[in-house]
Amino acid sequence: MPDAPRTVLLDVTRLISRSWTARRSTGIDRVCYAYLRHFRRQALAVVQHRGAVLTLSPLHSVQLFEMLLAPAKGFRTKFAAWAPGALLSQKPNVDQSGLPYINVSHTDFDLARHWDWITQSDLRGVYFVHDLIPILHPQFSRPHAVKRHLGRVRGALKHADLIVVSSNIVAGDLKMFARSENLPVPHIAIAPIAGEAFEPTNQAACQPQSLPQNRRPYFLCAGTIEPRKNHRLLLDVWRKLESDMGAKTPRLIICGQAGPLTGCILDRLKTDPALAASAEWREECSDRELGDLMANASALLMPSKAEGYGLPVVEALRLGTPVIASDSAIFREIGQGMPELIDASDADAWAAKIADLAAISASAQTKAARAARFNAPTWGDHFQKVGAQIASLALKTGSACESSLAA
Repeated sequence: MPDAPRTVLLDVTRLISRSWTARRSTGIDRVCYAYLRHFRRQALAVVQHRGAVLTLSPLHSVQLFEMLLAPAKGFRTKFAAWAPGALLSQKPNVDQSGLPYINVSHTDFDLARHWDWITQSDLRGVYFVHDLIPILHPQFSRPHAVKRHLGRVRGALKHADLIVVSSNIVAGDLKMFARSENLPVPHIAIAPIAGEAFEPTNQAACQPQSLPQNRRPYFLCAGTIEPRKNHRLLLDVWRKLESDMGAKTPRLIICGQAGPLTGCILDRLKTDPALAASAEWREECSDRELGDLMANASALLMPSKAEGYGLPVVEALRLGTPVIASDSAIFREIGQGMPELIDASDADAWAAKIADLAAISASAQTKAARAARFNAPTWGDHFQKVGAQIASLALKTGSACESSLAA
């Protein structure tokens, strides 16, 4: 049964879709789960479908939250049995006036019906805008995705009471876009995100399937396979390393599920035997496996041409694992000066730095000292900042939620 007043509305539409399809979590999904874990005891669940919005009862919210936080295996069966009774038993027109509605998933706030619901329900809209990549770099997105994201950002700027972003870079992009569109800028909360707190592990403690079986050093690239992540550069780099180093070439492990524009990005791993001998793609990678790989890699590689944040960078630096990343404003901000930043098109420079690091075997003490220098963001700090801003909205409207959010 519910154990606290439900004074927040939390949109979990994206997480239902993720559990239904059993796909691996993206960075946005990880943020959604962090919000669910934080707000689960004080939130009512909100579900959307093409602009139709439903707020669940306290009991059904608790039940849905428990299903979403459980392993995805078996979710379809459980949800299909639960949904008819839960969704059809909700009471319409329940007064939620003044309550904060939180959407951290980019779900459906480009739709006019969504904003009609917010206005008619007299809610305080809180929206997480993770990035403006489809707007600023449309070449990396499908035209439909660009159109939808334009609608989201415009809608949030026009109607939101609070926009949450994870970096000063995204906040600046948002303000610049608002000026270009002659749109107002609501209050923006800048709250860095923390990612997964992977535990340092030595090779002996790793799962057998995690690390390469040979003794060669390896480098890790983690993230969805899509053009903006610039995997093609890494394949060019590894082909060069193979030519220069032969049997001493370090391994490349690419972890990530195929994205909407993956196409033939990794086809060379099938057609080039020399490249396939030193590089591999792991489409399925558990959190435990990813943590093992990240903790023992010679470095994490992030050659992205566009990023909204870059959770793997934060996760690797927390472990003391070196990072080589593209020379971009976002990696300068979140990396705190620790990553080696290289032009995203300079394959020779990437190859040289990777070869240098492959020759170094860092001790556990060295990694621990490196990790200690990184001021890692925490979810506690994130929610303290966001909670204080949401509580200030509640104070303005006289809502009863300010005390729990500001705690």
